[in-house]
Amino acid sequence: MTISRSTTDSTPSSGSKTINHEENQYLDLVREILESGERRPDRTGTGTYSIFAPRPLKFSLNNNGTPILPLLTTKRVFTRAVIAELLWFIEGNTSSSSLSEAGIKIWDGNGSREFLDNLGLQHREVGDLGPVYGFQWRHFGAEYVDAKTDYTGQGVDQLAEIIHKLRTNPYDRRLVLSAWNPADIKKMVLPPCHMFAQFYVSYPRSRDENSEEKLQGHLHCQLYQRSCDMGLGVPFNIASYALLTHMLAHVCELVPGSLTHVMGDAHVYLDHVDALKVQLEREPRNFPELEIAREKGGSIDGWKAEDFTVKGYDPHKTIAMKMSV
Repeated sequence: MTISRSTTDSTPSSGSKTINHEENQYLDLVREILESGERRPDRTGTGTYSIFAPRPLKFSLNNNGTPILPLLTTKRVFTRAVIAELLWFIEGNTSSSSLSEAGIKIWDGNGSREFLDNLGLQHREVGDLGPVYGFQWRHFGAEYVDAKTDYTGQGVDQLAEIIHKLRTNPYDRRLVLSAWNPADIKKMVLPPCHMFAQFYVSYPRSRDENSEEKLQGHLHCQLYQRSCDMGLGVPFNIASYALLTHMLAHVCELVPGSLTHVMGDAHVYLDHVDALKVQLEREPRNFPELEIAREKGGSIDGWKAEDFTVKGYDPHKTIAMKMSV
């Protein structure tokens, strides 16, 4: 993965406001939660301000044909971790160890000995998260044993089915990816927060209505997320599902279209309030472009971080926020 900084000054000029910037949807939602959210207890004991079913966020994934990655710019998003985790999901991997060894520690807390023991999972090895996202994406319905078992050919490979349908029947209304499997919830260290994604291929109308030429399809994704940590999780989730949509568009030779993010419980942890107030004072900058160094078509498997180049990412400084486990 390569991340290059913009060579132009992306700071808005004096007196200008980036009113139409798509990042403002996120900032406005954070502001609404801080101003009118209900104070609620939560599983982690931290406490939150929360609202339910806010207006969905929508992000464009291309700008006049140039692929765009909606990485928030009012703070730096850990892009290397976004890419590594998504590739880990696609592998069907359920052990946090490989991520941790690569310096991606985002799952370490949920895979720790203490956390596993508190869930009654004393038999699990450290890092074995159970049948979480990747297992459901690639082996839905298979019987989970442990993170080391080879599940080849077991369960439903939802990603493979979606790719097949996108290539053979792009009008299908069953292009759904589900991480929510009630039969497996108790085996997971954490039930999936981002649960469902539905994909949709649109075909723009030709300027010549009499033309029989079919324009290239645009791939859109709608994500439903039941539990939405606005400070840490949501910026990550936006980037992750945008990137997944780019990958699927690439292997199915489609144009990346848009990402719509539908939320259930959208919340701000109490210990993130001050940090988010700082973020709300910042002006959004241009979203970066995304380049993929692979031939179009091919497989969704075997991708590496080096296949992605993020160009022109020039965010404001990192804002530290603690992860509630």
